[in-house]
Amino acid sequence: MKRVLMIAYHFPPLAGSSGIQRTLRFVQHLPALGWQPLVLSAHPRAYENTSDDLLADVPTATVVRRAFALDTARHLQLKGRYLGWMARPDRWISWKFDAIRQGIKLIDEYKPDVIWSTYPIATAHVIASKLHRKTGIPWIADFRDPMAQDGYPADPRTWQSYQAIEADAAARARCCVFTTPGAARMYQQRYPAAASRMVVLENGYDEESFASVAPQATTGSTLANGRRPLLMLHSGIVYPSERDPTQLFEALGRLQKTGVLSPADLRIRFRASVHDDLLQSLAQAHGAQGFIELCPAIPYREALAEMLAVDALLVMQASNCNAQIPAKIYEYLRAGKPILGLTDPAGDTAGVLRGAGLNDIARLDSADEIARVLPALMHDWRQGKAALPPAQAVQQASRRGRSQALASLLAQATAASGVAASRY
Repeated sequence: MKRVLMIAYHFPPLAGSSGIQRTLRFVQHLPALGWQPLVLSAHPRAYENTSDDLLADVPTATVVRRAFALDTARHLQLKGRYLGWMARPDRWISWKFDAIRQGIKLIDEYKPDVIWSTYPIATAHVIASKLHRKTGIPWIADFRDPMAQDGYPADPRTWQSYQAIEADAAARARCCVFTTPGAARMYQQRYPAAASRMVVLENGYDEESFASVAPQATTGSTLANGRRPLLMLHSGIVYPSERDPTQLFEALGRLQKTGVLSPADLRIRFRASVHDDLLQSLAQAHGAQGFIELCPAIPYREALAEMLAVDALLVMQASNCNAQIPAKIYEYLRAGKPILGLTDPAGDTAGVLRGAGLNDIARLDSADEIARVLPALMHDWRQGKAALPPAQAVQQASRRGRSQALASLLAQATAASGVAASRY
């Protein structure tokens, strides 16, 4: 069996990030495809929140090493402040030093054929690049989403460090992997000499996780006439810039004032938004507080069960993220519910929805469009005519299939490099 050294900050017992699923499911499925994963991650002290609920999903034979790491914002601040260089390119740069040491030990002991590192913690690519340069082992840089973007990161020096990291990966990595076509095109244009090495490997859902849960009973009050409100779920973080619900709340307030909708018709549940206070204040400002529920985080499988139980699902993605697709959208597809997409029709998120035959789409920044599309979706749901994702579109999004694609990339990297165990 060949081996791949996987450098990933997002790994159990980290809690609160859908980014865990990508690495975790690769680790689960790669052994059946002829690849033994060796995981190099951060010590759990670096994680702001932890949970044991996904630790059992890590195969018992998996080699996992955790390098010393601190979160600059929590561990190295003084009276709430810290020097900028201590969090550049990110707050976990301290992970780099012991991770390189631990990585060399793993390489000496297990002689991996390929190194794979994954963003959005940019330090992972810094570690991988150093190990690649020290050993000559081919490197695959899993970007997922774009790094340096217009206005992001806001700090100019951090932006420059992001740009330097991505340029290094474009020059040295055997291939650079993105989760959306738009992100891959962006980097093909940014680094034309490496365009042939920019590839797409989307996120997906894990069928085994869904198979292990039973849908909950749909919660919500039933009215005297036997009707109940449609229960719509937004599962996960609501980023204030990238998933700003202001226009949604404005549309809800307007629909209530005109008598088109009331909280007796619709409830939108925000699960684990992280920004409940902001959502509450925005909803109150627009007279939409009666429509929303703010609920705390729950374990992963309970979150999947909730997706299976509700009536409809909500995804929000602003136009400044047109080259990104929320990872949960694939779990939404597997849940088999109507999906309201508040996103730019020209973006990749809308492309995934349309590709699955789902056309209930409105721009996140347009209260007018939302006020038109939302009642139409609800009417179709009441009539039993709301569009549902077809089986073929669902099957294509499985993590098992994505793992097969990664195994092919790993094999190509090995074949191209000609690296042999005897060279270590």
